[in-house]
Amino acid sequence: MESEVKTNGSYPKMAPQTHSVVAFFCGCGGLSLGFRGDFKYQRIAFPRLPFDFLAAYDSDPKCVETYRKNVSEKASCLDLTSFSPAEVPSADVLIGGFPCQDFSTCGPRRGLSSDRGRLYLAMVQYAADHKPKVILGENVPGLANLGNGEVLETIVCDLTEQGYRVKVWKLFAPDYGVPQNRSRLFIVGVRNDLDGFPQRPIESHTSQHQSIKSAIDDLKGIEDESVPNQSQYFKASKAKRGNGQGDETSRPDLPAYTVRANAKSRVQFHYSLHRRLTIRECARLQTFPDDFYFPHSATSNLMQIGNAVPPMLGHAVASSISEWLMET
Repeated sequence: MESEVKTNGSYPKMAPQTHSVVAFFCGCGGLSLGFRGDFKYQRIAFPRLPFDFLAAYDSDPKCVETYRKNVSEKASCLDLTSFSPAEVPSADVLIGGFPCQDFSTCGPRRGLSSDRGRLYLAMVQYAADHKPKVILGENVPGLANLGNGEVLETIVCDLTEQGYRVKVWKLFAPDYGVPQNRSRLFIVGVRNDLDGFPQRPIESHTSQHQSIKSAIDDLKGIEDESVPNQSQYFKASKAKRGNGQGDETSRPDLPAYTVRANAKSRVQFHYSLHRRLTIRECARLQTFPDDFYFPHSATSNLMQIGNAVPPMLGHAVASSISEWLMET
């Protein structure tokens, strides 16, 4: 007998008023799916939120294809290093997970000295031209300590100069039900002429973190595509030298290790099977629903999943912003 679908009661019901959204650096659509809502994960239904997506942009055509298949057809390729804000629609809310590789502790940490590190300026340019009510940028926690905090301070100051009050939320994904050890920074800007500020999302799972086993154990006996992307994984064995350096095997009773975008970095193996995690298992750990299909190679799919915002976490952030917008 099929289990009853639960509704997460902490989120607001659909409001008659909607707020327009544009997404920069949309990737495969994890943050956008969180803002859209209307998906199910582990028998929990995440309701539709009052956001209307006008457009989404990314420079990677494979990410755009995945986004169009699963989130919205209003996605297109755009080089945000050289765009004109007049080319894109004006919206109430701008969201974007600007590239994190130059801020991550696992990356080169070139910070603002690289072209990729300055991509956040696309969001600043949009703010200068369109003046959205809310700007939401997402990145890795390492951004906060890069350059003794000066990099994050620069980003905040750039938004402040465009007429925004800015707060930075550091959210630990397991505290919001994500079965994966993952932290993220959310940079939230509210236009100065608007009263109040969205509330930092209240943690829902601080005393009951979800384990990797709870998220993927039902997939153990499935080796075909009856569950999309479950047959897709890298055929790699554990390291025989160096005490398994780079290999990770999550404990079944704890959240998984972080799902990474690089297939060759810190390989994560199944807790009880002698293989690496499948693409679907990685997607489960990121809280993508099973009907969210990744249509590319294992390498490309893992990159898209590892770079994404967990939709469950995105939904918590979007719900907070939605509640505030309904009050303004």
